Amino acid sequence: DYIAIRPDWTVREVLDFVRENGRDSESLDVLYIVDAKGLLIDDVRLREFLISPLDKKVSELMNDSYTALEVTDLKESAVQVFRDYDRVVLPVVNSQKFLVGIVTIDDVLDVVEQQDTEDIQKFGGMAALDFPYASTKIWDLVKKRAGWLIVLFVGEMFTATAMGYFEDEIAKAVILALFVPLIISSGGNSGSQAATLIIRSLALGEIQIKDWGMVLRREFYSGIMLGVILGTIGFIRIFAWSFFSDVYGPHWFLIALTIGFSLIGVVLWGTVTGSMLPFFLKKCNFDPATSSAPFVATLVDVIGLVIYLSFAVMLLRGTLL
Repeated sequence: DYIAIRPDWTVREVLDFVRENGRDSESLDVLYIVDAKGLLIDDVRLREFLISPLDKKVSELMNDSYTALEVTDLKESAVQVFRDYDRVVLPVVNSQKFLVGIVTIDDVLDVVEQQDTEDIQKFGGMAALDFPYASTKIWDLVKKRAGWLIVLFVGEMFTATAMGYFEDEIAKAVILALFVPLIISSGGNSGSQAATLIIRSLALGEIQIKDWGMVLRREFYSGIMLGVILGTIGFIRIFAWSFFSDVYGPHWFLIALTIGFSLIGVVLWGTVTGSMLPFFLKKCNFDPATSSAPFVATLVDVIGLVIYLSFAVMLLRGTLL
């Protein structure tokens, strides 16, 4: 429900009309000017009528500039229009510009809450729920979660395949197995961080698909620096521990180098992968939120393990291997 007025009315006629019909309107912040056919011409805030002379014509208050939604607009795009123009109410028109109604900010907030809830659930590695959690049947909860769990489980199988490929190396240097959780978790964490940043930036319109090159450069340098930080900490940890224990044996320095370089490579890979995956999904018309933290972590785990064991073979050949 809204207030529509004509351009040939005076301010006095408008105020009288508002007093008579305003109780039925959902919002009185803005009045909508329509022609004889009901086509939207302009919109004017009510305060303009309150401070204008009573004999002034509505047409004199018009600036022929307004923002409207169309009935075919997606809810998500409507939310973006509200953000861009900082409005609390917007008119809705059909393809002929006929005014059919209004949308208020409370409706938009409901959409935003629904969108955020869906994105958070997808980012957790599951399909979005159709109803609130307490109202969802247990079987429906299982169906929403089982699909992604199966996909992630199958993905993690490749981790075992990668370790099997390096079975001989691990058998010769069991010490390498101690650092597997450290390496792959660092890559998964860095990838999840990058994915979170990019998904949110895409959702807010801060970046577009065309900005992928800029993002790649920024995340490449960020990944290197983050990798150097973690790699240095890992190197120092093994270096310091060698003074109190011989668990790393006489080749502790090479092991420390292996861990340090592996962390740089894995964190770099995780950061780049986590930042580029949302662009790829959006380009394929999928929801970027589906590049969830578990999905990124699973993808990074497999390649991260290959990076780690490849560095081990390269640096420890002739000593432990």
